[in-house]
Amino acid sequence: MSQGSNLREYVSHNPPGTTFFLCLLTLAFSFIVLSSYSYSHSLPNPDIEQDWNTLLLSFSKFHLCEKENASSPAHTSPIAPLQTIQKKDKKISINATRSSSVKDLHLHVPLSVISSSPSGTLKDIVLFTTLTAKQLKLGDKELVSLALRILPEDSEHICLTIRAPTHILPITPVPPSCYVSESNISRVPVEVTNQMPASSQTCYSMHFRKDPSLTVMLTMEEQGVAVKHLVEVSVCLLGVCLILCIAASLKTSVPHRDYLAGQNSQSEPLIES
Repeated sequence: MSQGSNLREYVSHNPPGTTFFLCLLTLAFSFIVLSSYSYSHSLPNPDIEQDWNTLLLSFSKFHLCEKENASSPAHTSPIAPLQTIQKKDKKISINATRSSSVKDLHLHVPLSVISSSPSGTLKDIVLFTTLTAKQLKLGDKELVSLALRILPEDSEHICLTIRAPTHILPITPVPPSCYVSESNISRVPVEVTNQMPASSQTCYSMHFRKDPSLTVMLTMEEQGVAVKHLVEVSVCLLGVCLILCIAASLKTSVPHRDYLAGQNSQSEPLIES
């Protein structure tokens, strides 16, 4: 009997073994396709868990609602420097940031702001609030102060001022800096909510557009190592599949001959006495 017949015999009588073989073969070809894709495309670095894209995405999921006393004169005056705006926050967070320095950044980020009020204007205002690092998936109880300056000439970007302990900020590529003007600007305190409230309170939703330049990619050397490992695993799996095919063809040949011999002996006619 040919080796092909032996394999067909094994497949028909051993469904579990056949299923295992097909799984290995599928996995091997999947690794080959993945290695081909990795060779021809740039890939993000999987070791970088937090970058500025993930930080901004986490922040954009919140809604910013004006506080009840947002229209008081104390809050409609021209914006003061960030150190003055957040003096109270600094006093509160001094224990949390005692062992680390605090950093101020003014960043031009791809974040757009939309008001829930049809008559609401976003011109010449700054929304400012304070969150914990845990809300932004940066750390634990450290305080992070944010101020959003709406750019009338660019509806798809804002000037984001962030004040936070240095050790919790992403060490990945930083968005470009922006100029912060402090004249004729009204500052509006807002509170962070997960859902838009049903009241008539003015709230702001945010839309974030991922910036590829802020993502850390694998270097050519790291990508080459990854492709090499994928190819090596694929070759090993294909080798295992080949060994299984040879073993199945050899194992089936002897029992099949014994089976045919038994069938021939049973088919011999009995000699009448």
